[in-house]
Amino acid sequence: MNLKTEKLTKLIVTFFYLGYVPYMPGTFGSLAGVIIFLCLGKSSLAVILATIIITLLGFVFCGLAEKVFSQKDPSCIVIDEVSGMLLCYCFVKISLFNVIAGFVLFRLFDIIKPFQIKRLEKIKGSAGIMLDDLAAAGYAIIFLKVINHLIKLFG
Repeated sequence: MNLKTEKLTKLIVTFFYLGYVPYMPGTFGSLAGVIIFLCLGKSSLAVILATIIITLLGFVFCGLAEKVFSQKDPSCIVIDEVSGMLLCYCFVKISLFNVIAGFVLFRLFDIIKPFQIKRLEKIKGSAGIMLDDLAAAGYAIIFLKVINHLIKLFG
């Protein structure tokens, strides 16, 4: 791999070097997803397009990143968290509650890796890096929808 490809790979997978934050890089990656959502949130189409683009970039570059860093899913790769966070927001109404609860639920499921998510991260290459976070977003979406329904029902 040439130096330009290596630098581009690092730039993309660390989400503009955010992944090099020494503490909780995944949380900071998730916060980047929140910020992108807040900047684009008035346009559902823009959020969906950003999610698709960032997710595709993750699938293209994360496998290369494992070679660059000579390590399986290094913690400095945070594009998967950005992608997962944005995916979560594609399926909920814009509200302060949903932004905060979506962030908390996504981080919770990304960290504890419930049913079947742990198996996804064992897949080799980009798929293993990206799919566990997208699945965590799926869990967060389901729980957020249920919570919103319960609030509507009983609130």
